[in-house]
Amino acid sequence: MTDQGATTKRIFSGVQPTGGLHLGNYLGAVRNFVDLQSDYECVYCVVDLHAITVWQDPTKLADQTREITAAFLAAGIDPKSSIIFNQSQVRAHAELGWVFNCVARVGWLNRMTQFKDKAGKNREAASVGLYGYPVLQAADILAYLATHVPVGEDQKQHLELTRDIAGKFNNDFGVDFFPMIEPLIMGAAARIMSLRDGSKKMSKSEASDMSRINLHDDADAIANKIRRAKTDPQALPGAEVLDADGAITDAFAKERPEAANLVTIYAALGRQSLHDVLNDLAGKSFSDFKGMLTERAVDQMAPIGAEMQRLMNDPGHIDTVLKDGAERARGIADPVINQVYDIVGLLRA
Repeated sequence: MTDQGATTKRIFSGVQPTGGLHLGNYLGAVRNFVDLQSDYECVYCVVDLHAITVWQDPTKLADQTREITAAFLAAGIDPKSSIIFNQSQVRAHAELGWVFNCVARVGWLNRMTQFKDKAGKNREAASVGLYGYPVLQAADILAYLATHVPVGEDQKQHLELTRDIAGKFNNDFGVDFFPMIEPLIMGAAARIMSLRDGSKKMSKSEASDMSRINLHDDADAIANKIRRAKTDPQALPGAEVLDADGAITDAFAKERPEAANLVTIYAALGRQSLHDVLNDLAGKSFSDFKGMLTERAVDQMAPIGAEMQRLMNDPGHIDTVLKDGAERARGIADPVINQVYDIVGLLRA
C-alpha cells in the first residue's frame, strides 16, 4: 500500500448524472460532502460509467454530468482542496472493476437487494452492467485506497461487498494491499418527502416539478413551491409527536404526512433538532409557518441555484474543473492499478 493511502483519511463518494439534484439530495448527501472537506481528503466523482448501466440519451449525458458538477461547486465543494471529476476520465475505475469482477462471487451479487429493486420483474432484460454495478462501486472506492465512505441505509450492503472484495483479493494474492473501508455515519439523514404528497419520497422522476425543490431553482420558484405545498388545516403540533429518539413517530407521519415533511425540512435546513423546532412552532398555523419556511429555504437554497445557473452558462469552466480533478485523481489511482496488475501478474508496457 502506498504511504499516502496508509496515512491519509480519504473519503470517496459519487453521484450519478441521471437528472438534476433536489433538496433531498442536498440535505442527504451534498451538504455532507461540503462539511467533510475540513477533516478528510475528499474525492468526489460524477459516476457517468454507473449511469450507463441503464440507457442514457448520449446528447444529454454530458450536460447532466456538468450539471452535477455545477451543483457540487455551487453548494460549496472547493475544487482546489477536494478532487472533483467524472469517472470515465480515470481508467483505473473500469480496469480495477474488471479485476474485481474476477474476484467477486456470483453468490455475493445475487444477494444484492438494490439490483432486484432496480431490475424489477424483468430481471432477464437488465444489463450485465446493472448486475455488476456494486463491483464497479467497489473499484471506485478502492482505486483511491479510501479509508471512509459516507453511507446511507441503501448503500450499507454495497459497502459490505466492497470489504468482502478487498478481503478476498488480499487473501487470494497473499498481500495486505486494500484497506478495510469504514462506513462514515453522518447521523440520521432527514427523510425529505414530496411537496405534493407527504407519503412519497421527493424524487426527480415525479412528473410534477412542484413536488420538489431543485438545486437550480431561483428564489421565486422556491417560494412558489413552498406556498403551494400541500398541508392540512390543523395547527402545528408540539414535541409530543416525537419518539424517544427525537424522531417523528410513524403514527404522526402517517396521520399528517405533509405536516411531518415540512417540519422536517425546516429543521434540516436550520440544522436544528425536531424537538427544538416543535417546541418553537407548537400551535402555529400553516400560513404563518410557511412564511418562516419560505424565508429559510430561500435564504439557503436560492444562492446555490443562482450560482448553478451561472456555472451552467460557462461549460468551459466546468470542463476545466473536471479535467484538473481527473488529473489529480489519476495521480492517486494510476499507481494503485499498476500495483494491482503487478500483484495479479498482468504484464503492462
